[in-house]
Amino acid sequence: MYKPFIPLATSLILGFFAVTASATESDFNKPIKVDSKSQFVDGKNKTSLFKDNVRISQGTLVINADEVEVVATEGEGREIFIARGAPASYSQTLEDGTPVTAKANEIRYEVVNRTLSLDGNAELQQDTSSVKGDKITFDMITEQLLATGSGDNDEGRVTTVFRPEAIRKLTDEKAKEDENNEDDN
Repeated sequence: MYKPFIPLATSLILGFFAVTASATESDFNKPIKVDSKSQFVDGKNKTSLFKDNVRISQGTLVINADEVEVVATEGEGREIFIARGAPASYSQTLEDGTPVTAKANEIRYEVVNRTLSLDGNAELQQDTSSVKGDKITFDMITEQLLATGSGDNDEGRVTTVFRPEAIRKLTDEKAKEDENNEDDN
């Protein structure tokens, strides 16, 4: 009864995240700017703490938080930005114009690995689909996502929502593809 749905669900999940990684490449070539109302720098330990209305920007990538800790012990270009808030938020516009947003109690952005780790009430949304869980890790290079629930009770589950608009869009694209294949024969 559910067998026809499994390939559709799998293709929707892969399609949901496949565009994200390759489409943001131009943002990663831009400088990272951090601004806030206060800043503390520990040059000896190569850490910084930004507080009060913190904003990180790199091209269209934007992270807003109450505070951000920057760990630069591995050197320039290998910084780790740990944004905390109630919630902290992330947004980015892909090269095709599709917006991606996320929010969590903590967002960890590892520059060299191009990963986002969302921790605590995590939610990631792209186009008309969303994933919610306690933790979400997204690797922008390999285009892989891992979402986990808290495991504390039955409520700690991961939820993915596919809205009808996305399913209709995929169905229309499949129909056009099939039509083009028939024309080629």
